[in-house]
Amino acid sequence: MLFSDYIDDGPMWTGTGPREHRFEVTFEEAYVAPPNVMVSIAMWDSDTKTNQRMDISAEEITEAGFDLVFRTWGDSRVARVRANWIVIGSLPNEDDWELY
Repeated sequence: MLFSDYIDDGPMWTGTGPREHRFEVTFEEAYVAPPNVMVSIAMWDSDTKTNQRMDISAEEITEAGFDLVFRTWGDSRVARVRANWIVIGSLPNEDDWELY
């Protein structure tokens, strides 16, 4: 679960205008270089009386992790969101060669 703002009247549920929620993801093992990250919405619960606006992305991607970022704006009321992510990249291997 990325957030559940309807439970405690959080900003995604009660606010208006630009709003953002960040979730820091830390990889179990660091990658050799910043990997490719794809994020998607797995569950979306919003008020039907307002426009449903949303943007989800991966930002600040490093070898160790990334920020999963959800944004909404205007009068949208988002109760809760669950997100999925997949990472594609090279992990270190004992057979890797390091020159110099």
